[in-house]
Amino acid sequence: MLISELLAPSGVLCALEGGSKKRILEIASQQISDLHPELEAETIFTGLLGRERLGSTGIGEGVAIPHCRLDECEQATALLIQLNEPIDFDAIDSKPVDLLFVLVVPSEACDQHLQTLGHLAELFSQETFRQQLRDAKSVEELFTAATGPRQV
Repeated sequence: MLISELLAPSGVLCALEGGSKKRILEIASQQISDLHPELEAETIFTGLLGRERLGSTGIGEGVAIPHCRLDECEQATALLIQLNEPIDFDAIDSKPVDLLFVLVVPSEACDQHLQTLGHLAELFSQETFRQQLRDAKSVEELFTAATGPRQV
C-alpha cells in the first residue's frame, strides 16, 4: 500500500502549533472528522486517547503514530502533522515529537492495521524520509515528501 492511498492533500497539516499531546490529538480528531463527517471527532479522540493510555505511540526520533480502530470507520484514513515546535509525547526514546502520522482504521481491519503500522514505523525510521518531512515549508511540499514512491 502506498501512503498516497491513505493520505489526501487535505489530510496534511504543516507547521501546526502544537501545545500538548492531548491538544494535538483533539486537533487531529477534529480534522479527520471534518474530512470524514461520518466519524465524530469525539469518537476519534476517545479512540486515540484510549490507545495512548495503553502506551505511547511515540516511536522515537521525533515521530509518533497515534492510531485506533473504530466500528464507525469504513476505510482507513490518515493525517500527517508537522509541528512547528516539538512536544512531549512520552516517546520510547524520551525525545519530543514534531512529526505525527495519525491513522484511523475499521475495527475489522486488524491484520491490515498491524501490517500498515509496521510499514509506517519502518518508513519513519529512515532519517532521510524524516528530514524531507521536516524540511517541507508548505502543505504541498509536505504532501509531496510523504507520498513519494514508497510502500507502507
